[in-house]
Amino acid sequence: MAATPSAPRALALARTLVGFNTVSANTNLPLIHCIRDELARLGVKSRLSYNADRTKANLFATLGEGKPAGLILSGHTDTVPWDGQDWSVDPLGGVVKDGRLYGRGSADMKGFIATAVAHAELFLNSSAPFAIHFAFSYEEEIGCFGVKELIADLRDAGIAPLACIVGEPTSMVPAIAHKGVYRYRCCVRGKEAHSSLTPHSVNAIEMAARVVGRVRDMAEGFEREEPRYAGFDVPFSTASVGQFHGGIADNVVPRDAEFRYEFRDLPTADARAMQEQVVAYARSLEPAMRKVAPDTGFRFETLCEIPSFLGSEQDGVTQLAMRLAGEPRTTNVAFGTEAGIFRNAGIRTVVCGPGSIGQAHQPDEYVSLEQLGRCQAFMEGLAQVRGIS
Repeated sequence: MAATPSAPRALALARTLVGFNTVSANTNLPLIHCIRDELARLGVKSRLSYNADRTKANLFATLGEGKPAGLILSGHTDTVPWDGQDWSVDPLGGVVKDGRLYGRGSADMKGFIATAVAHAELFLNSSAPFAIHFAFSYEEEIGCFGVKELIADLRDAGIAPLACIVGEPTSMVPAIAHKGVYRYRCCVRGKEAHSSLTPHSVNAIEMAARVVGRVRDMAEGFEREEPRYAGFDVPFSTASVGQFHGGIADNVVPRDAEFRYEFRDLPTADARAMQEQVVAYARSLEPAMRKVAPDTGFRFETLCEIPSFLGSEQDGVTQLAMRLAGEPRTTNVAFGTEAGIFRNAGIRTVVCGPGSIGQAHQPDEYVSLEQLGRCQAFMEGLAQVRGIS
């Protein structure tokens, strides 16, 4: 499909959104209020749902009140940081040059959000028989926490959307599957002693290392034994340890150690069962530890649980996305999204948005104007759709 040149209004709004520093550690309220005010000028009311301390909010808005259950256009408003990265442009500058919009979040995923919002008036005036919903969340990058609150709020309000398009950067190729991301912290309490008296101690690092070894054994088992899932760069589930901390001196048996690890499970696998294996193995080590000191042991903490996503090429929302994007094929993506959470809430979902994940989280992140133009054509086509099968 030939790309439509990116509309000035959509590009201007994308530059504005890039200018908000919405790194996950920061508030996203200025950006949310900007979108709320943009919609209010059209007479559209926005529903905000907040985090516990009300420093962040999700935004949900319906264009076409009174129409039957509608289609969600979903995006997250937070970004990853850029500390230590070598940027040649201001990460918040929204610089446009050489046919690209540069800036943190330009591809992931403020370009999509801006293009959707820029077409709000078109959706309002559309004769399509269903409503269009905007669902813009917080804290996707650190665990998809905001969207869970958003979906709970919709359920409490009796709002039941028909389908969802998550606008993550897929180069406008509809994606129907991705792995889950499950991250955990393991804290080990041992018993310190002088290193010449090791039998009187419980070495927290050594106990932690045994569990780390079990995680590695599981990873090798997935690679060796798990049935392959075609379409993924790595067609089996993975496990890895990302951080390890422990010890205070060479001649002190460490009392404390901590490590963090993750599972990225295929849509056909069970990450919670994987975690149960790790916990069971750790518990098997505790009796020997407690013979030395009764207060030793393992403590586990869930950092994030982002479910895998499995849609269908035959689903009506996927067929719609393929038609609007002018794509004859679907794809699977390696990265996690909010799609699995929408799907688990009973909402048919597909992932499709402008830009490449290869640019996301990188120095000089960008989305091409060609991709924004394709997204614009997608939105224009959506306003003319007669229904979703």
